[in-house]
Amino acid sequence: MPQLDTSTWLTMILSMFLVLFIIFQLKISKHNFYLNPELTSMKTSKQSTPWETKWTKICLPLSLPL
Repeated sequence: MPQLDTSTWLTMILSMFLVLFIIFQLKISKHNFYLNPELTSMKTSKQSTPWETKWTKICLPLSLPL
């Protein structure tokens, strides 16, 4: 029964990692990133809802007296 030749596995694995690294570097280098990001002020508008001005009581069934 012939034995499996594993002498080239290390070379193949290392070359695979090198190629994957190069491919990912090329993919990342194609992205455009902002050089100087600035904070944008987000204007939040206050919406009045009817339950903000009223006090509401929430009665759970377990909190009612027996």
